Amino acid sequence: MSSTVTFNNGITMPAIGLGVYQSPPEETVTAVQTALELGYRHIDTAAAYLNEREVGEGLRRSGVPREEVFIETKVWVTDYGYEETLKAFEKSAKKLSVEQLDLLLLHQPLPAKFERTIQAYKALEKLLADGSVRAIGVSNLLPARLDALLAETDIVPAVNQIELHPYNVRAELQAKNAEHGVITQAWSPIGGIRSYNGEASNPLNDTTIRAIGEGYGKTNAQVILRWHIQQGRSAIPKSINAARIAENFDVFDFELTTSELARIDALDTGDTLDLETLDPESFGIVIDEA
Repeated sequence: MSSTVTFNNGITMPAIGLGVYQSPPEETVTAVQTALELGYRHIDTAAAYLNEREVGEGLRRSGVPREEVFIETKVWVTDYGYEETLKAFEKSAKKLSVEQLDLLLLHQPLPAKFERTIQAYKALEKLLADGSVRAIGVSNLLPARLDALLAETDIVPAVNQIELHPYNVRAELQAKNAEHGVITQAWSPIGGIRSYNGEASNPLNDTTIRAIGEGYGKTNAQVILRWHIQQGRSAIPKSINAARIAENFDVFDFELTTSELARIDALDTGDTLDLETLDPESFGIVIDEA
């Protein structure tokens, strides 16, 4: 049975979910179906991943009742703004073939146009009040941006989804989230982003983590995911490989010591992407209609 995290509004979410970032649409259906058949009950997607329809199809093919699966998705920046974000919810819900979302996040801040981010979040508050979503949150908000959002809105986000793995621990941001009662959710939780970027050094081949894992008969990925959940975080490892999907879920039969958790924390390099310099509107992502 998956462990859970509890939001500031009392909603619970399975701590480990399947991520589908960069999963090709034609392979997403099978990955989601496989994960649900293996016992996952949490799927994370996003409008900008362009595979929400396939996530919905994977859910249908699995035969797992909708009410047993926690589904989260994200609004892309081109749909920010109050009315635009309300429409973005409708597009995502139709593509996923669901009436209600369990968690809806804003995918990125728009640093140069932060008022649009605020208006988008106010739309999330409306969707929450209407019962269209069970919880709302943000992604990739740095401490100052989180404070700025809280100053202009009424509901504290349930989640802040950020890049977080042993080489990028984000202690300051984790502390800011905790200060406000916001769950930290890790994207690229086992360090896959470093492989995408062509970096040789990677938590998946780290010798310290490997040595810890050998004591439990666990892989580096399993040790890292256990590190996340023991510290109260959610993690959404991505894979389209059935064996790897199963491996990533087999993390509930061992427990790391306080010393081992600290050794993994100490691997932090402090190398963090500067989101304030990014213009996500320039990425060229187009969200189609439902």
